[in-house]
Amino acid sequence: MFYIPWCRHCQKLLPTWEQLAEISNKEDNNIIIAKVDCTSDISLCNLHDVTDYPTLKFFKAGKEEGSTYRDTKDLSLHSLISYLTEQIGTNLGEDDIIPLPPKPINGLLELTEDTFDKHVSTGYHFVKFYAPWCGHCQKLAPIWEELANSLSNNNFVSISKIDCTQHRSVCGQFDIKGYPTLLWIEDGKKVDKYTGQRTHEDLKAYTSKMLGKENDQVNIKTDNSDNTAYAVLSLTGGSFKYGIENGISFVKFFAPWCGHCKRLAPIWKDLGKKFLTNDNVNIVNVDCTLNISRDLCNEQEVDGFPTLYLYRDGHKVSEYNGARNLDDLYEFVMNHVKPHDEL
Repeated sequence: MFYIPWCRHCQKLLPTWEQLAEISNKEDNNIIIAKVDCTSDISLCNLHDVTDYPTLKFFKAGKEEGSTYRDTKDLSLHSLISYLTEQIGTNLGEDDIIPLPPKPINGLLELTEDTFDKHVSTGYHFVKFYAPWCGHCQKLAPIWEELANSLSNNNFVSISKIDCTQHRSVCGQFDIKGYPTLLWIEDGKKVDKYTGQRTHEDLKAYTSKMLGKENDQVNIKTDNSDNTAYAVLSLTGGSFKYGIENGISFVKFFAPWCGHCKRLAPIWKDLGKKFLTNDNVNIVNVDCTLNISRDLCNEQEVDGFPTLYLYRDGHKVSEYNGARNLDDLYEFVMNHVKPHDEL
C-alpha cells in the first residue's frame, strides 16, 4: 500500500490492511503485506508512478514491476483476500480475522477485551472506563456521547468507552480504581488522566489541548539573512480558526518535501515582508504533514501542494491559481483588500 498519512481513504483502509497483514504474513504463505509512506519515501513512490492514494500494488519476487489493484471502490477485507488468492493461486481463507470494534454510534466506540488493545495501539484516544451502576458514570454518559458526536469528523482522536464490569482485564491493565476514569492514551500508552470538570466544553478543550500540546502555536518569524523582519504566521489545526478570524488571510498549505513548495518558499517570505505593516493582512503557512494539521487540510479540501486559499474574517473566499511570482501574488491579495485596508 502506497499512502500518505493525511489521506482520509488511506486512514480508513489502515485497519483492514493490518488485518490482511495478520492473515497473510505467515511463513507458510510466503506473502508480505507492506506499506510505503510517500511523504518520506518520495523517490520510491515516483519510481512506481504512484499519483493517487492509496495505491495498492502486487509484486512477485524478482519482478520490479507490480500489478495495480484496480477496484478502488471496494477495499473490503474479503475483496483484498480474493484479489490475493487470484494472484498467488492459494486460498488464504478468513478464519483468522480478528474482530474490529463495532462502528461508532455518533462517533462513540464501545470497546471490549477483544478489540481494546488493537484499537488503541496507534493514534490518540480519549477513553472512559466506567461501571453501569456508577451514578457519576450515568451523569457523564450523555455528555460523553455529545463529546464523541462533536468530534466524529476528527480523524486524529477516537472517543471510546469500556465497561469495567464486563472487561476487567483491560481495566486492570490500566490500574483503574474508580469510576468513571478518563484516560488519554497515545500509541497504546497512558499519557494523562483527566481530572477537570466534566462539561462538554471542558472535555473538548482538553482534547484540543492534548492534540495540540506540541505544535499548536503561532510563530512570528524573522529573516536573519538580511536582518529584515517579515511576518509569516505558522498555523496548525488548533490555532488556524483563531489565526484567520480577522481581516484578510492568504494561506499556503504545503508539505516540506514538495518541490513546488520549496520553490515558492522564498517568494512567500517576501510576500510576508510586503504586508508587514498591514495589520489587516496575514500571510500564513500550514504544514499539512504535521499530525495536528492533517485534519484541517482535509477539511479545507487540500488535494495538492502547494494550495493557496484566501480567507476574509475566517471564511474562504477564493483559491489562487495564477503565476507564483511576487508581483502577481501581491496583486491578488490587494484586489481583496478593502480600500481602507490598503497600505
